[in-house]
Amino acid sequence: MPQATCAVCVTFQIKAEYFERFLETVKQQAENSKRLEPWCHQFYVSLTPEAPYSVMLYETYDDREAFTSKHRTTEHFANFTQTISDWVESKQIGVWDIQPT
Repeated sequence: MPQATCAVCVTFQIKAEYFERFLETVKQQAENSKRLEPWCHQFYVSLTPEAPYSVMLYETYDDREAFTSKHRTTEHFANFTQTISDWVESKQIGVWDIQPT
């Protein structure tokens, strides 16, 4: 398996009434990505008590193309995006190049 060279950090602010449903759905999205996408190395769902109803995703991929042209065009990504569209107050995406150490 190639080494991951792309990290993606996504931060969501979720409407309170949808938070539990969002958590279930995003955890399934993480599992789908890891199981169905050989180019996806990691997909973590993270919470912090300092920011209620916020969720941070940390994902790593073979490269930027694997994220933009592969991951974001999968059927499960499209279904996830459609399902959560009314639940999200805000979303920020950062795409980073992993530096070898």
